[in-house]
Amino acid sequence: MSFAANSHFTSQSRRAFVGWFVLITVLIAILGVGSTALAAEGAQPATIEATHGAAGAHGAEVHHGLPSAAPEFYIGPFPVTSSILVTWIVALGIILFARHATKNMKEVPDGAQNFWEWMVESLRDFLESIIGRDLAKKTFWFFATVFIFILFTNWAGLIPGVGTIGWGTPNEQGALTHITTPLFRGVSADLNMTLAMALIFFGCWVYWALQSNGVGGMIVHLFGNPARKEMKGFLAFAMALVFVIVGCLEVISILFRPVSLSFRLYGNIFAGENLLEAMAGIVPWLGWLIPIPFYFMELLVGFVQALVFMLLTAVFTLLICSHGDEHQEGEHH
Repeated sequence: MSFAANSHFTSQSRRAFVGWFVLITVLIAILGVGSTALAAEGAQPATIEATHGAAGAHGAEVHHGLPSAAPEFYIGPFPVTSSILVTWIVALGIILFARHATKNMKEVPDGAQNFWEWMVESLRDFLESIIGRDLAKKTFWFFATVFIFILFTNWAGLIPGVGTIGWGTPNEQGALTHITTPLFRGVSADLNMTLAMALIFFGCWVYWALQSNGVGGMIVHLFGNPARKEMKGFLAFAMALVFVIVGCLEVISILFRPVSLSFRLYGNIFAGENLLEAMAGIVPWLGWLIPIPFYFMELLVGFVQALVFMLLTAVFTLLICSHGDEHQEGEHH
């Protein structure tokens, strides 16, 4: 995918970006369904055991935190959870808006086209200032898609009814005070979905790294000594051994990046949802008022977490591709 050198995208580039957005969203949904199936299969015995344990405990305090997303229906052997439903709804909304905004392109944009161009071009200029224009041309479609998708799914999780409408067990007075099976659930509050996004990035990262460095260059980048040409004798051997050890640690850190990315996003959004529920339950008759300031805070948290995910993935990509980019620039000069 190529972009114009000036500050405006061509209409073909804008429509191509929408196509990439659809592709990434579908991949996230597919991986989310697959990882949910594995999680549901492994968690079923533990859930049954926990239920019997809770039933046998008399007088024990019951924790009323938000439950994990429960399967709503099945597509073949795969359970589709309430968070995946929200994923499809939000993704469909963004895709329809993007198609509407880019349907009839104008030289002087207005309305939906103006907003879409402002958002996409602002992201492009921001990423170019961090990772450079050449790398942004290759990777912008992914980073912009991830930012827009995470931002709007985070904000969709704050809509009243998401996580608070569903099924539960009434208390002794017959009132339903806690939802155990929500109809809708925040996307990033489901670890399966954040892990799916992190795994997609990891696959793209490997492809971009091999494309920029090659297999040999990748090995040299991870294990090589940058100053090996200036060193001789025992010092060169000792430093080579040190850089091999450092390279092994770097490989371990690279393999753990999907885990850290997924848990960072999941933990912040899940904690925010529980915070809102806790604030609503402090004073029951003021449950509609107390959480309002925290809603504004969670709007900011949703934006910051989308930005952090995009920036971390962009910087990880820059670190592995910068050597290849510098090499290419040197050849051009």
